[in-house]
Amino acid sequence: MAMDGDILFSIITPTTGKRPNALRNAVQSVERAARFAGLERNQVEILVGFDGVRGAAPRCAYPVRAYSLPGDRNRGHGVRDTLIKLADGGKLVFLDDDNVLKPCALSRYLRHLDAEMVVARVDAQLTMDQPWLPVFDDAPLMRPGNVNLLSLCLSRGLVADRCGGWRHHDEPDACRRNIADWYRMARSVTVIEEVVGILDAGRSLDRAALSSRQEALLDGLVARRGALAVATPLPSRPGLMRA
Repeated sequence: MAMDGDILFSIITPTTGKRPNALRNAVQSVERAARFAGLERNQVEILVGFDGVRGAAPRCAYPVRAYSLPGDRNRGHGVRDTLIKLADGGKLVFLDDDNVLKPCALSRYLRHLDAEMVVARVDAQLTMDQPWLPVFDDAPLMRPGNVNLLSLCLSRGLVADRCGGWRHHDEPDACRRNIADWYRMARSVTVIEEVVGILDAGRSLDRAALSSRQEALLDGLVARRGALAVATPLPSRPGLMRA
């Protein structure tokens, strides 16, 4: 498959700048994946967009282009749109700063360069009560909540040209809407069962820097545990008598 220039993969990473350790972890995961795939320096670029703050690019053996962008404060939607326009790679991979790629990720994608859209699995155990996304069953693949951005490797021509970049900025389900657009417009889609990333792998690396989704997740876990504690009386300790 002919590619635009020498760059095969552009990694799209929005960040608020509040999770420097997690961001470093995410960038290091790209380096590991690129080395594992045997990629040269000119075949991978990492685009980091700082949302309304000035930030420095983490050190990496592969090129990192960091941009201090005007404040969007919209869950990274505007930042992703800008980075898509700046990307030079033939393929786009979306990696938020609190996630990581598995070492095998880019080597998996290299096997399917002819597909405009590759849908793979991601480890979701730190995020929800199931081992991975998407779930492959009899229900539609593109149902709400089933396909995560981290699961995708996409042709830049599909995303930037035919679909107009990152759209649906202001909708709460903007990720799902954009993924649905790409799926509908893709000329070829390949679905693989290999796990290529880990959701929320960096959430504990920076104190007090959880995303709104992570805060809601942890609040829900605390509420469920509290309800369980109230509903389950403590067992009595044998051998103790009350006066």
